[in-house]
Amino acid sequence: MADETPLARTRRARRIHRALAQRYPDARCELDHADPFQLLVATVLSAQTTDVRVNLTTPELFARFPDPATMAAADPSELEEILRPTGFFRAKTRSVQGLSVALVERFGSQVPRRMDDLVTLPGVGRKTANVVLGNAFGVPGLPVDTHVKRLARRMGLTVADEPADIETDLCALVERKDWTMFSHRMIFHGRRTCFARNPACGACPVARECPSAGIGQTDPVKAAAMLKG
Repeated sequence: MADETPLARTRRARRIHRALAQRYPDARCELDHADPFQLLVATVLSAQTTDVRVNLTTPELFARFPDPATMAAADPSELEEILRPTGFFRAKTRSVQGLSVALVERFGSQVPRRMDDLVTLPGVGRKTANVVLGNAFGVPGLPVDTHVKRLARRMGLTVADEPADIETDLCALVERKDWTMFSHRMIFHGRRTCFARNPACGACPVARECPSAGIGQTDPVKAAAMLKG
């Protein structure tokens, strides 16, 4: 929708959000966690793997290393062995141990509540920081993962390619109080309906608002059979 005015795009984005809220009333962070530290670590581990895989790995991890102090003091080889199934386990070991050390040394073993502090931790970028802020502390944040990036571009809500720029564009369209849930609902939609290769357009609740509607399966019955979750 190249000729769309900023006001029209804002209104369309908010209609999309309302439709996704109706479709996915249970949208939430799908990483299992009991506290901000667990969520921080789980989000770092989720890079290049699935939330399901992370949730299978973290029970043992947190049983053995439940807080920043114990994880900071852990034998790296033990961490690597636990994290091996998540992929890139050596880099992830360095990140989770490094951020644990930083939490102990600079933040009194507490996860900070400010973006500027969170992004100074090893392995933590804006996406991870926004996940923690929004889900652990109730501070509105709009994480841009691969699903949010793909859907925002597909829906014509941004033409940007860099996550930080996409975040800026989306935050300008959606009310601040809705930033966290908008991200969750977009992720749910990307995982359950708006697939990368063949979206279920015929069963999509925002098809009428989407300039890409029709690039996937348009038959309502066939599209409904494709839905996940």
